[in-house]
Amino acid sequence: MKEKVIIGMSGGVDSAVAAYLLQKKGYEVEGLFMRNWDSMLNNDTLGNPNLDNEICPQEVDYNDALKTCEILGIKLHRIDFVKEYWDNVFSYFLKELKLGRTPNPDLLCNKYIKFDVFKKEAERLGAKYMATGHYARIKDGKLFRAIDLNKDQTYFLAQVKKEQLVDVLFPIGELTKPEVRQIAIDIGLNVARKKDSTGICFIGERNFQKFIQNYLKPNPGDIINVETNEVIGKHNGLMNYTIGQRRNIGISGYEERHYVCGKNVSRNILYVAFGEDSKFLVSNLCYLEEVNFISDDRPTSCTAKFRYRSEDVPVTLEYLENNEIKVNYPDGFKAVTPGQFCVFYQGDECLGSGIIKKVMKDDEELWYLK
Repeated sequence: MKEKVIIGMSGGVDSAVAAYLLQKKGYEVEGLFMRNWDSMLNNDTLGNPNLDNEICPQEVDYNDALKTCEILGIKLHRIDFVKEYWDNVFSYFLKELKLGRTPNPDLLCNKYIKFDVFKKEAERLGAKYMATGHYARIKDGKLFRAIDLNKDQTYFLAQVKKEQLVDVLFPIGELTKPEVRQIAIDIGLNVARKKDSTGICFIGERNFQKFIQNYLKPNPGDIINVETNEVIGKHNGLMNYTIGQRRNIGISGYEERHYVCGKNVSRNILYVAFGEDSKFLVSNLCYLEEVNFISDDRPTSCTAKFRYRSEDVPVTLEYLENNEIKVNYPDGFKAVTPGQFCVFYQGDECLGSGIIKKVMKDDEELWYLK
């Protein structure tokens, strides 16, 4: 008797090829499409006139997933996780923005939706395993980077608990993206050349600032030169900016390059620095909260990523009370940002992660980040 697998079908090429590979290995495969966002909550164009009179992108993805499943000859389930997504992911996203931080909801989507309620639904449907199209690998209960380091998605899985990865399959973790594309072309999948989705899933291609105004009222304030304390412009709400940002800051008449280096939420100030020198972005110490370890190891030294696309940085870890960690990176690193996730690695193994709570330099909190 074949073992049953429920795979998350997103309407993209990665999950489509993953489903095909599971079939080749002899599993009984069924797909499940998750509806995590109610498109009626933001069904106007929200800054993208190209969306006028077009089918909702979520429905496009569902129709693509349905066609893929027809080609592969497998059943596709569709389930609504809108409430769970709102309660556990989007509400967190709004709360963090109000605090002036830069949240990454994708990690919590994996923790609370894909590897929690989705997995429970797979079990309800009688599956032994659940699978996704993530670029990652699991070996002996441990999480490892994908073969294709350019597409590796372990960063986004670093808040998932170890027990949530039991009976989980990542069929494309041993492949490169070009190999996945070629398989899709060779077997004639409808999504073989479909463009990869980017950005935050509930926003899609829409304008972020116009979208977020549906949920958080604009709160304009001063933009201040961090070195001279001079008011140089007005911002339209701290939630619209992140540390290190160089574009669309909203000040005019300045030819010299500039970047966002800090926020003061209590005074509603956005701090900007000028020049190529990024000294105001460099820190060498941060504190993490809500730490999650996938690995049983608790190293005192390892490497860390402070953003998805950032390089691996050598760090030392000091374990504190209340599930917090002090992270030292003596050589310094730019734009370590409160609200983002710091993800730990030992070689190719992803150990876990924590949320960046406080950023410091030489044991002193950066005043323009308070």
